[in-house]
Amino acid sequence: MLLTLTLILAFANGANDVSKGIATLVGSGVSSYRTAVMWGSFCTVIGALTATLMSRGLVEMFSGKGILVHPSTSPHFVLAVACGAIGWLLIATRTGLPVSTTHSLAGALVGAAGWNGVQWSAIGAKVALPLAVSPVIALLLLLIVLPLLRPLTSRLDRFCVCIEQSTPVTPDGFAMREAMPSVTVASSCSTPVARVGAIDAMHWISAGATSFFRALNDTPKIVALGIAAMALSGASLYALVALAMGAGSLIAGLRVTRTLAEKIVPITPANGFAANVVTSLLVGLASRFALPVSTTHVSSGAIVGIGISEGGRGLRWKTIGEMLLAWVVTLPVSALIAAGVYAVVGC
Repeated sequence: MLLTLTLILAFANGANDVSKGIATLVGSGVSSYRTAVMWGSFCTVIGALTATLMSRGLVEMFSGKGILVHPSTSPHFVLAVACGAIGWLLIATRTGLPVSTTHSLAGALVGAAGWNGVQWSAIGAKVALPLAVSPVIALLLLLIVLPLLRPLTSRLDRFCVCIEQSTPVTPDGFAMREAMPSVTVASSCSTPVARVGAIDAMHWISAGATSFFRALNDTPKIVALGIAAMALSGASLYALVALAMGAGSLIAGLRVTRTLAEKIVPITPANGFAANVVTSLLVGLASRFALPVSTTHVSSGAIVGIGISEGGRGLRWKTIGEMLLAWVVTLPVSALIAAGVYAVVGC
């Protein structure tokens, strides 16, 4: 039962969070939704498996160590935490709102432990502060990085990789009967079969990196539930969580991706590349130092930064307001669900 809930949480995480790495690909017209979701899902699974090697700090934190007065591994407690996090993630994903699994799990831990069971100073320093500050840092960093990257992106945008049909000529001057494909790198293509701009290729790489680092940071938080329940050994649990996250991304990752891709601000390939670079950098560093940041908050801050860098033109403030409201209510709603479940099953 507890293992099943852990995997459902991983599925819900994949469904809501795959968008954070790939939304800029779709929003800038570089990729279709289907292809972007497949790429994000693949990189998510790789990142989740890599987390097996470097995740001890985050696993311990989301098992309750250091933030709860008396961390519990009782089945009733773990059940309540899982239900609190899953309940809010499913609601948010169904309505297309990008919310934070980190935030949801923290709220569920607080709700299950009760007011007197929480080390509030630790929650503030280790959870609330990184979650609150990370989108602001992402926005400011985007405003710094974007002008620095523009010379590079404008130069890359002048070149493309072209696949063209050409008719080779034999040494004696006769043309061969069948045209052969050729690959060239040039500033323009004459009659290409396919064309991939250099900036587009960099955008694909940055989107994959964002999905990779997002999974690297989120997987330990989900695994913590399974380990607390003593469901499986570490490596086996990581593998199952990775597969569940990938399945959630593929099956249900479209709705939230559409929100970030279409409903916040128009995105160009160069701007999307910059936003992914910022997100990958911050989430990667957070994973290295076991800081529980939210990729949702970081990537959303970077995307909003794109609009601000252009004077606020095109920013959809209604969608941004809905996202901010969802972030504010994430912790209390997750806490209430977890508290309610624990009150029922813990009696």
